[in-house]
This record gives sequence, structure tokens and C-alpha cells, in this order.
Amino acid sequence: MIFVTLGTQDKQFVRLMEAVNKIETDEQIIAQVGSTNCSKLNLRDNIEVYDYLSDTEFDKYMSEARVIITHAGVGTIIKGLKLGKKMIVAARLKKYKEHVNDHQLQILDTFAKEEYIIPLKNFNDLPKIINIDFTPKKFKSNNEEFNKQLENIINDIA
Repeated sequence: MIFVTLGTQDKQFVRLMEAVNKIETDEQIIAQVGSTNCSKLNLRDNIEVYDYLSDTEFDKYMSEARVIITHAGVGTIIKGLKLGKKMIVAARLKKYKEHVNDHQLQILDTFAKEEYIIPLKNFNDLPKIINIDFTPKKFKSNNEEFNKQLENIINDIA
């Protein structure tokens, strides 16, 4: 099963769903599309669309997925990495009114550089890269180091 999640923002991400629709597979595709309106896309029969999923359903699909296709939201990426999932990640872009700025490009590039994800910059490449062999590098959180540095800054101020 392929799990697609476009996040829960109030912005559309039709470009990614159009790319997903071009994947020629009989494999089941489950998509949580949030505010993205898919009604005009004439989606393939094997694509099951939900606007929003409960946390339990979301976690179930994340766990069961062979591959996750997602927007460059840190929470979704980290959840997928903790599960050891192959993730194909695309950035929402300001020029398409998919977000207020292009910060997701920075997120995409950072996680790709660390070999945690497969970045999707050219959406036409999705049907080709969906089946490439990829195992993400084991995720290592930076929280402990960040907290130490923050504590040192606070102690220096006090």
C-alpha cells in the first residue's frame, strides 16, 4: 500500500495529487488530502481519498505503507523516519499558493542531504522513483543537543 499525506494546512497541494494519479500501479493508494480538492482530477480507481483521518487511522496507514508520499512537513517526516519508512517528499511552494513561503524547500533539502528521504523536485519523476530501492538512514534526533545548548544560553543570561 502507498500512503499519501498532504498535511492539514488550509492550502491546496493539487500538484502532488496530480503526480500521484500518474503512478501506474494496481497497488492500493490511500490519500489524506486535507484541504486539497481532488474532485476535478479524475483519480484512478485504486486511489482512496480522505480529507482528514483520525490519529489512529493515520498511524495505521503510516505503519502499513510500503512507501509514503508526503509534503515536507517535519512532523510527518519524523513520524515516518521513526517507523523506518521509505518516504518521497515534495515541498509546497509559495509561487503556487501552496504555502505562505518556501520554507519546505529547506526542510526537503536538509532531510535529503542526510539521506533520510527521497526528494521529489520534478513531479514528473514520481512514477519512475516510486519503486526505486531506498532504505532511509536511521533517524537520530537532535533534541538532546538542542536542549543542552538552549539550557546553556538560558544559564548564561541568568
